[in-house]
Amino acid sequence: MKPVFSLSIAARAVLNLHSLNNEGGEGNQIQTRMVNVFADGRLHSVNAISGDMFKHIQSEHLHRLAVQADLPLSMGARLFNANRINYDLDLDKEFLNQLQTAKSNAGELDLILQRCAVTDMAGALITAGNRSLPRKSVVEFGWVVGVPGSVKTDSYFHVKFESERGGGSAGVDESGSIAGKQTPFHRPASSGVYAIVVQVEAARIGFNDISQRYAVDADQRRKRLRALLESILYTFIEPAGAMRTAQNPHILDVSGVMTVSSNVIPAPCISPLKDDFVSDVQRVAESLNQLHPDAIELFSFDSLGAFAEQMSRLIQEAEPFTLPAVNGA
Repeated sequence: MKPVFSLSIAARAVLNLHSLNNEGGEGNQIQTRMVNVFADGRLHSVNAISGDMFKHIQSEHLHRLAVQADLPLSMGARLFNANRINYDLDLDKEFLNQLQTAKSNAGELDLILQRCAVTDMAGALITAGNRSLPRKSVVEFGWVVGVPGSVKTDSYFHVKFESERGGGSAGVDESGSIAGKQTPFHRPASSGVYAIVVQVEAARIGFNDISQRYAVDADQRRKRLRALLESILYTFIEPAGAMRTAQNPHILDVSGVMTVSSNVIPAPCISPLKDDFVSDVQRVAESLNQLHPDAIELFSFDSLGAFAEQMSRLIQEAEPFTLPAVNGA
């Protein structure tokens, strides 16, 4: 396979009886998240799962894979601390001194990219020592939104039994029965077809955006790329989130299209909110290939199994694209 510059995934997933993302509670009613989207010439209010939730799912899988592959990790990333490299800067004075001796943002970013693969790929805002040094994530998730007319949220009645331990002997009343109270509440569950978009800037793995040069070697970039792609596959196979203990989603189907760019042009992606998104992505890919022959490879899939097959091949064969160094940088 040609080197991977960027990758895009546009898919529709059928999720049944899930509650992956909620806004909180009001009284005894758990509120599900709703957003407005424009489709078919008008606005629709639909159930949605935030991109933050799916980014967290992917980062959790990436953390496990990075530990297993023995990729370089900061103490924070190894502990799956949300602060990642900032955790080290608060505790490791020697590393903080190394950054201070770098004397430039570009030199500091080199040290950070070399020290932590998860910070490299998942991003972070480095704020220690009066800094404001951003590292943009190389993977981006859009909102996972219900396709208008194809998703519905219902509210289901539940009762929680609470034993009263305050009076009597271990919560037993005078009749010998267990004393307690029943707390009713309403829990949402959503089912339907959801639109998913994912974009990966594979060429930026290990790339210092300030100096415009790579901070790690090609072998390390290859290992990081494969761990990243594998984590994205597992995000589709096992989407984590709220209330999975009793409402683990039924993943019925996943279908869509994946595009891979081997040139410095973006891998095309069109929202699955559009009914003919697959054919439209194909037309865009064909147009780009006329400008840059064979720059875009396209893989369509009609099931989760087919998607896993395509991703598995890509993971095994993918090589990182090398951006040219900028003269004088």
